[in-house]
Amino acid sequence: MRPSDTRKFGRSNLTVTAMGFGAAPIGNLFREIDEATSMAMFDAAWDAGIRYFDTAPLYGNGLSEIRTGQALRWRRRTDFVLSSKVGRILTPAPRASIDFGPYVNAAPFRAHFDYSYDATLRSIEDSLQRMALERLDICFIHDTDHYTRGDEQPAAFEEAMSGAAHALLRLRDEGVIGAVGMGVNEWEVCHAALERHDFDAFLLAGRYTLLEQEALDKFLPLCAERGAGVVIGGGFNSGILATGAVPGAKYNYAAAPDHVMARVAKIEAVCREFAVSLPAAALQFVVAHPVIASFVAGTRTVGQLQQNIDWFSQPIPAEFWAALKDQGLLREDAPVPAG
Repeated sequence: MRPSDTRKFGRSNLTVTAMGFGAAPIGNLFREIDEATSMAMFDAAWDAGIRYFDTAPLYGNGLSEIRTGQALRWRRRTDFVLSSKVGRILTPAPRASIDFGPYVNAAPFRAHFDYSYDATLRSIEDSLQRMALERLDICFIHDTDHYTRGDEQPAAFEEAMSGAAHALLRLRDEGVIGAVGMGVNEWEVCHAALERHDFDAFLLAGRYTLLEQEALDKFLPLCAERGAGVVIGGGFNSGILATGAVPGAKYNYAAAPDHVMARVAKIEAVCREFAVSLPAAALQFVVAHPVIASFVAGTRTVGQLQQNIDWFSQPIPAEFWAALKDQGLLREDAPVPAG
C-alpha cells in the first residue's frame, strides 16, 4: 500500500489519496512550527504523491488555512483535493486579547461558534479568502460532538442540522462543493447526522482504530448503504498506537488507562511475533474498510511525515491480522488489508 494510492470518495466525483495531509499542527498546535518547516512538509507530502489536504478555521485561528493556501496556491488546482470546515467564525482582534487555547502564537483572530445558514456561507468565503484559493472540494461541519461541546452538544447539533447542513447541501447540489458532511470525534454524532440528512462526507477522529471498532455496529454500515465516504483522523488514538504501551503513553489526549495499556501491550506482542511495526499496523488497518477513503495524519516535522509514509508502505502479512482476530484483539467483522 502506498500513500499515493487513490480511492473514490464515497459517491462523489472526488478521488483522494489513501494518506492525507492533516494541517492542524501547522496551526501551531501546542507549540510553534516555523514557516520553513511548514512549507517543507507540504513539499515532502507532494513529492510522496499525497494529494489530499485537510485544514480548518479552528487550526491556529486561521493560521493553518493561511499556510495551506501558501503551500498549494501555485499547484494546479485540479491536481489536489482540499477540505476545510465550518462552525466557527473568525473575527480580527488584538493578539493580546485572544485565548488561543491549545494553539501557540496563532493568527490574530477570535473564534466563536456559529452553525447558522448565513454564518456557514460566510465561513466558506472567509476560508477561501485566507487561502486565496477558488474552491473547497469537501466541507465538514466541525465539532458538534460531546467531546467539544459538553452539555451544549444537543443544541449545537440541532443548530447545525437546521442551519449549516442546509447551506452545505445547497452548495453541493449546485456543484460548488464536491462533498459535504460532518467532522467530529464521535461516530454516534456522524450516524445521527446521516440519519437526518443526505450527507456524503465524514471526518471521524479517533473512533475507528486498532483499539476501537464500535463504528462497525451502525455508522460504517449506514455509510456503505448510503454511499458516504469517510476520512479517519487520530488513528493513533492521540499517541499510544504510535508509541506503544510506554510510561506516559497518551490515549485520547490524556494518560492511557491501565486497561488500554494492557490491550496495546498484547497487540505489541503480536507485532513482535510477525516483525510488524505497531504504527504501521494502526495506519494500514484504518484504510482497509471499503468506505474509508483516506487516513489523515498531522505531523510536526518532515522526519515525522516521512516516518508515517514509511509505516504506511510497510508490508504486513495476512497472518498478522488473523492472529489479532484469533486472540480477540480485533473484531472478527473488521476488514483488514489483504497482506
